[in-house]
Amino acid sequence: MRILIDTNILFSALLFPRSRPAQALLHAARAENYELVLCDRNIAELRDILQRKAPQLLPDAEVLLAELSYELIPAVDHAEKLIRDAKDQPILNAAIISDVDIILTGDKDFLCLDMEHPKCMTAAQFLEQEGFTE
Repeated sequence: MRILIDTNILFSALLFPRSRPAQALLHAARAENYELVLCDRNIAELRDILQRKAPQLLPDAEVLLAELSYELIPAVDHAEKLIRDAKDQPILNAAIISDVDIILTGDKDFLCLDMEHPKCMTAAQFLEQEGFTE
């Protein structure tokens, strides 16, 4: 299964290494049945957010991105609007075109979408699906 990791999951995992987003990211990265997918727009957004909010974590982010095994997909601009936040639309488009199965996110704009494919899930929902308990 292909799983796109959204910016807020990456940011949270870096900021809080023992958090649910960090656990979900590590599980997805290590599980044989998952293929990680990152959108170029998410990586740019992560670097921008870290530069503004936690510049000390930029080196850690670069190490994480260098060590994770993932497919990098380009954001896809398209006129049809499926999501409230316009800046998220190219990421959603990329996920759809790249046949992503799950978008792992904490973004309410993704989470309120009523889509079966890709399915949008929080870190907690993903971990629960995988059999992790608190």
